[in-house]
Amino acid sequence: MQSYIGKLYLAGAFILAGSSVIAARVLSGKLGIFTITSSSLVLSLLVLLPFCGYRLKSNLEKMAIVDWKIIFLQALCGMFLFRMFLLTGLKYTSAGEAGILTGASPALTALMARFWLSEPLYKNRIMGVVSTVSGILLIQTAVGQGNGFTKEHFIGNMLVLSAALCESLFNVISRRANLKMETQQLQKLDPIVQSILVSAIAGLLCLWPAALEYPLESLLSLGLIEWLALLWYGLMVTALGYIFWYAGIKRCDASIAAAFSGLMPFTSLLVSIALLGEQPGWQSCLGGFMIVLGMLMTGWKVFPHLQIISSSKTLNNR
Repeated sequence: MQSYIGKLYLAGAFILAGSSVIAARVLSGKLGIFTITSSSLVLSLLVLLPFCGYRLKSNLEKMAIVDWKIIFLQALCGMFLFRMFLLTGLKYTSAGEAGILTGASPALTALMARFWLSEPLYKNRIMGVVSTVSGILLIQTAVGQGNGFTKEHFIGNMLVLSAALCESLFNVISRRANLKMETQQLQKLDPIVQSILVSAIAGLLCLWPAALEYPLESLLSLGLIEWLALLWYGLMVTALGYIFWYAGIKRCDASIAAAFSGLMPFTSLLVSIALLGEQPGWQSCLGGFMIVLGMLMTGWKVFPHLQIISSSKTLNNR
């Protein structure tokens, strides 16, 4: 029963993560990219802080300098750079393609873990990487053959892939930190406290560039749809997404969580068609299928000897 409930939580978490691309697309061009990020993080912190209570103070007292370094790197890669690349890329490419391309993260994580952490690449991981790369190339080919192809569209897709790379870097940093804590038998930080600290540091990194975007003037000029998108991004995608993620990962194995991450690009594609009226061609759909398939082969225990790299990305980067 607990496993079933955990799967429902994971499904909700990754569906919300997939909808983040749509919310970001609605806000793109209406707010500066750093204003979007800082505003959504402030909203999420307002929701998450009450869940911490005394745990925040007790965890802060236990933190060493190395813990702060890890938190900073996670905030830099997993939130600041991820959202910067994603939101900039959405100015030039479609939300559907962006959502699909973010699904490349598990394959990129597997490759980075191979060279950085010396984790083995099993047969299904290799197949997953090949499927993901093939899907990306197919999407890019579809863009190149379309009548609306521009250099800006190609650059937009490359920026989204850069966001996926930052997410993968976040995963590997987290994985390395967890391995070190297990080896040295160090006490781990409370996950919600860690999410709050990462969000707070990412928000601080955004403050100065956001100030250059005239945030108050931009926020006051937003319409109802844009405000709803911003509230969704901050309260639902970030804050509630965290809660669902941690509730699910307590009840399910990491391999199940990695498999459910396939809901992200799938959700992005469906919602972009339903709400934004985007019409991807068959090549884009096939490329998206190959990316999702690659994600499953990279993260799910499809073969007996698969050992998964946890995609414990926090939904912090959404």
